[in-house]
Amino acid sequence: MPPVALVTGASSGIGLALVQHLLSLPSPQWNVVLADLNSPPATASLPPTRTLFIRTDVSRWAEQAHLFRAAFARFGRLDFAALNAGIDDRDDIFHSLDDGVLEAAEGGPRRPSRRTFEVNLLGVYEGVKLAAWYMSRAKPGSSSSSSSSSSSSSSGPSPVNGRIVITASSAGLYALPAIPQYTAAKHGLVGLARSLAPSAARAGITINSVCPAVVATGLAPAGLLDAFPEERRTPMSTMMRAFDELAALADFEQGEGGDGGAWGDVSKAKNGCTVEVSLQNLWYREGLSYPDEGQVYMAEAATKPWNDVYRARNRAFAMRDWDQEEEAERAKTKL
Repeated sequence: MPPVALVTGASSGIGLALVQHLLSLPSPQWNVVLADLNSPPATASLPPTRTLFIRTDVSRWAEQAHLFRAAFARFGRLDFAALNAGIDDRDDIFHSLDDGVLEAAEGGPRRPSRRTFEVNLLGVYEGVKLAAWYMSRAKPGSSSSSSSSSSSSSSGPSPVNGRIVITASSAGLYALPAIPQYTAAKHGLVGLARSLAPSAARAGITINSVCPAVVATGLAPAGLLDAFPEERRTPMSTMMRAFDELAALADFEQGEGGDGGAWGDVSKAKNGCTVEVSLQNLWYREGLSYPDEGQVYMAEAATKPWNDVYRARNRAFAMRDWDQEEEAERAKTKL
């Protein structure tokens, strides 16, 4: 059974280019699930036997859960997830403080739109949770268990069960004052990938982030790309190199008879990497260095206390039905 990729924001820009890149690889022959609010263009000529499009608003948990469930039902496995969907800012703070606006908005400002955070940050977090769940399910023809704990306790090398790549942005590394919502969310994605990586590795999953500079996509509002001459734009081919390096897309080895398949030992795979993609270059960016012994102790020497305190508590949180609890809370407030 061929490996399966799932790409969000797949109908245009970086997402569509990645879909076409996956389908063009001579080996392995990927099946690809496309998720987007809009259908892919007919000009993409996607082979119906190897692709599945599911209209999805990634800011809605129920729709993303349906996406992953339907993908697994169709293809029986999930090996690679590119969480790529994103939008730019939907609010303003300081440029809306001129006299005309202040006079017209007596009683205070209107509630800001949270959509940028819901799509770019919360939707990605939920996508990681869903991807990890389905990647950990036993794959057809594979002897691996659906339980990550059993694989981590075995004496041999831990296989890679799946790879996740998050599309962050160079705005996740530098301040971009024109779009602070986008900048904050993309900074969050870089931190998310770095902080999840150690736990992901224990489950046989890698998670990395790509931080593209200016790439010619539909995300840019009209007129913005005009300010960037061709030689200052990052080619889509450089983006595909970044996905190839982080997810080893061409290195997946098919099992005998087309079943199973794997990438090898997770300890040797790229994990927790932040790759800035600019022009023809891939720059691997490390996190900040610690300024003193106190910070070193907090982040490294005290790892066990952090884990001891939070792991069991957060596992308990993960088992709670938050929809039900929030509905009950809303019912209380109506009484």
